[in-house]
Amino acid sequence: MRLTLKDLTELLNVSEKTVRRWIQQGSIPAYRIQGQYRFNKAEILEWATAQRITMTGNLFQEPEGVEVTGLADALTAGGIFYRVHGTDKESALSAVVEHIRLPADTDREMLLQFILAREAVSSTGIGDGIAIPHVRNPLVLNVERPIVTLCFLEKPIDFHSLDGEPVFCLFTIVAPTVRTHLYLLSRLAFALRDPDFKAAIKNQASRDDIIALCRQVESRFPGEPGGRT
Repeated sequence: MRLTLKDLTELLNVSEKTVRRWIQQGSIPAYRIQGQYRFNKAEILEWATAQRITMTGNLFQEPEGVEVTGLADALTAGGIFYRVHGTDKESALSAVVEHIRLPADTDREMLLQFILAREAVSSTGIGDGIAIPHVRNPLVLNVERPIVTLCFLEKPIDFHSLDGEPVFCLFTIVAPTVRTHLYLLSRLAFALRDPDFKAAIKNQASRDDIIALCRQVESRFPGEPGGRT
């Protein structure tokens, strides 16, 4: 979805002058189309989150009848794979894309290029040997349900992560909507702060153990019954 300049000022509760200043500074992702500025919905959500800017618009509302899949269910659907080959970032991501459980008619090469384009903006390596590669626009594949695929590499590779540590583990998210995309990203980030789940990932535990620990952590997610508030 493309947002107009007016949409953006209302969403971020700032003046048009402020937005134009951000554009001139190159600090906000923007596109000039037929003389008018347009903004990608997913990119703005990522940018605002990184900048800690509060958004006032209701961008997270799902269409009626669309269920939000939990992290454990998305991981079960996407699969966990071990000893995935790759000697550098591009070859590793290529191998990861081949493992993702996608519809038969999915253009995997297109998906790879979208993921590489996201990496060109900034590395998705979050530290401690973990990366979360994903596409910038979660709507491009038109998939019906979200999936999270976990791949353990046969050998760690340089991923230009912030901490400089080579990556051995990649979580790849493919989602049909913006809300689900960011929902799963936030839940995965929460899960990776849990010491038991993090240890299971570091030790490359069995599929069953990883999924079971994921469900345990998920029961404590903010907003869930019995979870944190």
